[in-house]
Amino acid sequence: MTTERTTANSAARIVRLDAEAVRASVRVVGLAGPEDLARMTPCAGWMLGDLVAHMTAQHDGFAAAAAGEGADPTRWQPGEPVRDPVGEYEAAAGRVLAAFAADGVLDRPFTLPEINPELRFPAPQAIGFHFIDYVVHGWDVARSLGLDRYQHGRQRAGLQAGGEGGRTSAGVRRAGSAARCTGAGR
Repeated sequence: MTTERTTANSAARIVRLDAEAVRASVRVVGLAGPEDLARMTPCAGWMLGDLVAHMTAQHDGFAAAAAGEGADPTRWQPGEPVRDPVGEYEAAAGRVLAAFAADGVLDRPFTLPEINPELRFPAPQAIGFHFIDYVVHGWDVARSLGLDRYQHGRQRAGLQAGGEGGRTSAGVRRAGSAARCTGAGR
């Protein structure tokens, strides 16, 4: 196998893995009702509504970066509160998935001002950052909802509705206590 083909396969793989993580995050965020948005997250000072707004903004920032428009820091910031934050999150997830699936996206450098406004990151690396962020954020949302297990993508199993100790349709298991914050810089 040539180096170019290996690189192309790796790049395509991170896009697929990211899509799985994003879809899993949509499922777990979709479990939140309006009353859940006031729940605390594993990160001190962040309520679930704040986290969902941040996740929505980050999807839009990465979508902008994929289109060559990521240098503007305002593209990465949450906007005014919306009537349906869960629905807006799902829409933003669709926008970033479409942006990462666009022709030629893997050949474009991404500007990620929250990481370093001066550097341009290769698309597969930037999409890898997004992938990790949404595995972690999906877990944060799950913990906020009292779910002790969060599995994304192909790793999810036993997707049945369940109560305490059972699995939900997002591939998570209900639990009691929250854990420490999993992300840095939030």
